[in-house]
Amino acid sequence: MSDSKIVLVTGAGTGLGRAVSIALSAAGHRVVAAGRTRDTLEATVSAAPGPGSAHAMVADVTDPDSVRELFERIEDRWGRLDALFNNAGLFGPPRPVEEVSVQDWRRVVDTNLTGAFLCAQAAFGLMRRQRPGGGRIINNGSISAHVPRPYAIAYTATKHAVTGLTKALALEGRAHDIPVGQIDIGNAATEMTAGIATGAMQPDGGVRPEPTFDAAHVAAVVLQQIELPLEVNVPFLTITATGMPYLGRG
Repeated sequence: MSDSKIVLVTGAGTGLGRAVSIALSAAGHRVVAAGRTRDTLEATVSAAPGPGSAHAMVADVTDPDSVRELFERIEDRWGRLDALFNNAGLFGPPRPVEEVSVQDWRRVVDTNLTGAFLCAQAAFGLMRRQRPGGGRIINNGSISAHVPRPYAIAYTATKHAVTGLTKALALEGRAHDIPVGQIDIGNAATEMTAGIATGAMQPDGGVRPEPTFDAAHVAAVVLQQIELPLEVNVPFLTITATGMPYLGRG
């Protein structure tokens, strides 16, 4: 398609990253599916409907050198990047605060926050120097950017911080035609949320199942935003399963 875009999706080997990559490919965009595990990335590429429309690139978003090399490969191959879906993330072990190890804390922070920063930083550089300039960044937040789940202090802290990252990037991006937004997702059905449908810890100490919804609906929203003109931004959007305990959680 004439308006096909080059889109980088991090954490593309599974879950929301895979769903978004497939939807973008089906719509005619060229997808760079990035992640740490080649086998899962290749599975995403194989599921993409357009031949040659998705490309697997192994990268670790927590490693500055790996992120730099990823963006160098994108620039060498296509000369530009039109959109970044900053999606890579992990939940971490669900434990009371006094049982959270420093190693587990740092692993979640490095992936969810520092990784998002490194990719956005590299995207800004490429989007500013490419011609025509500009591009779009969408950060994967969470409803945990608003309210926490029990025993999820590292995940909650990083997702609150991603909101600040989004706001700061959006402010800086104004001058460079780089709209930056965030999508906050609650209970999309993925590997990460598989246990929620059978039983999730509630603030009152009980364990109850929660409704989920098809990740394809998240992919459709991401696709819609990526296809907007750069003079339009969606700073924040929340999408959840209708019956989940989010509004009034606590």
